[in-house]
Amino acid sequence: MVRAYWVYIMASRSRVLYTGVTNDLRRVKEHKQSLIAGFTQRYRITRLVYFEAYTDIRDAIAREKQIKAWTRARRISLVERRNPSWEDLAEHSFPMARLTP
Repeated sequence: MVRAYWVYIMASRSRVLYTGVTNDLRRVKEHKQSLIAGFTQRYRITRLVYFEAYTDIRDAIAREKQIKAWTRARRISLVERRNPSWEDLAEHSFPMARLTP
């Protein structure tokens, strides 16, 4: 079985950004439900606006670090190239990460 790892960017309505890496998409759901204390909970970061998949955790972590080192403008450009409307990609790409009542 091939493992999958994701580098992702989440955003608040006011476009505060959070970049992370995970091997379990439940992590996105936890952010969406504000279950993780800290930055994402404090700034209400609940929308998955960008993601990339990797099969090697080292590649995923390196990419996460690369994106985090970029300026905010460059991260926004990355999101807008693939998701110009900033829609919540979890709703379509990862139904299991949807916020459920």
